[in-house]
Amino acid sequence: MPLYDSIGKKYATSRVPDPRILKAIIDLLDLPKGSIIADIGAGTGGYSLALANQGYSVCAIEPSSVMRSQAVEHPQIKWFPGYAEVLPLPDKSVDAVVSSLTIHHFSNLEKAFQEMQRIVRNGAIVLLSFDIRLAQKIWLYDYFPWLWEDALRFLPLAEIANLIQENTHRYVETFPLMLPSDLSDLFAAAGWNRPEMYLNPDIRAGISSFALADESLVEQGVKSLAADLNNHQWDAKYGEIRKLTEIDVGYRFLRATIDENLANKGE
Repeated sequence: MPLYDSIGKKYATSRVPDPRILKAIIDLLDLPKGSIIADIGAGTGGYSLALANQGYSVCAIEPSSVMRSQAVEHPQIKWFPGYAEVLPLPDKSVDAVVSSLTIHHFSNLEKAFQEMQRIVRNGAIVLLSFDIRLAQKIWLYDYFPWLWEDALRFLPLAEIANLIQENTHRYVETFPLMLPSDLSDLFAAAGWNRPEMYLNPDIRAGISSFALADESLVEQGVKSLAADLNNHQWDAKYGEIRKLTEIDVGYRFLRATIDENLANKGE
């Protein structure tokens, strides 16, 4: 059973596409309106819908029927059940590929990147991922230390970039995503200056690292955070972070574009 069949039942309520992330994706793609974009691991289709509303055609690929059932229909979006490692699209059938905060769920990165390369024509492959080694250790990990430990198990961003290059023969660049203080897409670190967010079980349910964690550890952290917020200890210890308008906590875009030299080496 796909992972999000069990943990994604209310995903669409808390994972609302953020317009700044959408703009960054569109800028990195640098494609004319009407281009066909494959959205790998599209979830409930938030960013697929946002791209379609901007004039693009989208092939949304998502293994979870629970997630697909929450999608909003749009004439420019075609939905496909499927996994990144075996994409249900023909060779060279899309102009570009996007995938947002998904690759840590892929079972085989090499195969997934090869599949992306197989289906794309000359446009970019744009992925949003994260590497906490690139950022400061914020207050969140004091209450939920297992989040830090779990994230350290993911490959470093440089290794992911190397895997993309090796399996696509493309040139890979990285671009930081500074998280604003009012993100609408409530992924793991989105509440960096809104600690109250993590007290909401529906929001935690939309964050895989919380949804998959030991329930007793989650509740322990939530109880401690709630107590510190109630007695103002949180603000005494960490309140300065509320004054910031954005922060770097390790989220990065990776863009893979055609490099003739690398492509020739791969032949």
